[in-house]
Amino acid sequence: MERLFYIKLIIDRYTENMILGIDEVGRGPWAGPLVVGAVVLGEAKVTGLTDSKKLSAKRREQLDIMIRQQATGWGLGWVHANELDQLGLAESLRVATIRAVEAVKAPYHEIIIDGTINFLKETSKGKYVTTLAKADLLVPSVSAASIIAKVARDAFMAEQAVQYPGYGFEKHVGYGTASHRSALDTLGVTPLHRTSFAPIAKMLNIEIEQPRKTSTGITTKQLGDSGENQACQYLTQHGHKIVERNWKTRWCEIDIISVKEGTYYFVEVKYRKNASAGSGLEAITKTKLRQIGFAAEYYQAKHQSSVAEQKLAVVSITDEKVEYLELE
Repeated sequence: MERLFYIKLIIDRYTENMILGIDEVGRGPWAGPLVVGAVVLGEAKVTGLTDSKKLSAKRREQLDIMIRQQATGWGLGWVHANELDQLGLAESLRVATIRAVEAVKAPYHEIIIDGTINFLKETSKGKYVTTLAKADLLVPSVSAASIIAKVARDAFMAEQAVQYPGYGFEKHVGYGTASHRSALDTLGVTPLHRTSFAPIAKMLNIEIEQPRKTSTGITTKQLGDSGENQACQYLTQHGHKIVERNWKTRWCEIDIISVKEGTYYFVEVKYRKNASAGSGLEAITKTKLRQIGFAAEYYQAKHQSSVAEQKLAVVSITDEKVEYLELE
C-alpha cells in the first residue's frame, strides 16, 4: 500500500509541468553511444507519450518532432563507445545524465529519473531528484526524454550504417543480435564497438597471439620481434623513416608505422620460418585488413596536421627472402 501511495503522489504531480524528466537509451548494445534524454514539457500538449520501446519507429519520430518544437526545454547527453570503454558503464551513465541536464536551459522545480539510481547525487541538483522505476510509462516528461534519446540514437546508428556497410546498424542499432554477431565474425570490429563489453573483448582477443615455445626453444614473440627488426631494416633501406613500432589501438596493434615522401605506411609484419609454411601475405585476412584500416584512420585523426596520405602494407619475411606488398 505504501508503494502504491508513493506512486500516486508522483502521478498527482503530473499537473505540475515544470518537471525535468530523464531517461537513457543504449545501455546494453555492443556498439554505438549511450544517450540520455532530458525534457521539461512545460505547457506542451503532446498526446500519446509513453515508453519509447512501446512505440513504432514512425510514431516515435512524429512525437520527437512535437517534443522538440513544443517542450519548454530539452537536452541530450552523449557518451560514445571509446569514452564508455574508458569510463565504464556506471560512470558513463552519470556523465551522460549530467551532460543532458546541462543542455536544458529551461527552469524546473523537480527532476525525475527513470530507474532506481540517482545519477545526479554528487551534484548540486542531486537533492531535487526522485528516482522511479517505470517512470517512462508514468511521467510524461520522462516518456518524452525516452523518445528523443531513442530517436537521436537510432538516427546516429543509421548514419553509421552508411560508413560501415554490412553490419546492419540501421536495423539492430548495435544490439547483440544474431545478424550483428554474424557480421562481426565476417567483417571484424569497428570503432563503434564497445571493446569493454565481453563479446567484443573476446573477439579482439582472437587477434592477440600468445607467446609460445617453438621447437628451437625461442618464443613466437621473440621470432616476431626479430621479423619486425628485419622489416624495419628493409623499409629503411627503401627510403622509409620508422615513426612507430607496435602502436596499440582498440582494434589491433600496428607493427610498424613509417613515412616516405609524405605518405604514412601502416605495416603488418608476418614471419615464417621458410616458404613451405606459406607466404606471410596469405595470413592477412579481410578481418585483419579492416582492423588495420580502422587503426590507420584513428592514427590519422590523432595526427591531423601531419598525416596527409596513408597506405596499408605487408612485409612477409622468411629465412630465404623478404616480400613487400602495398594493399589497396
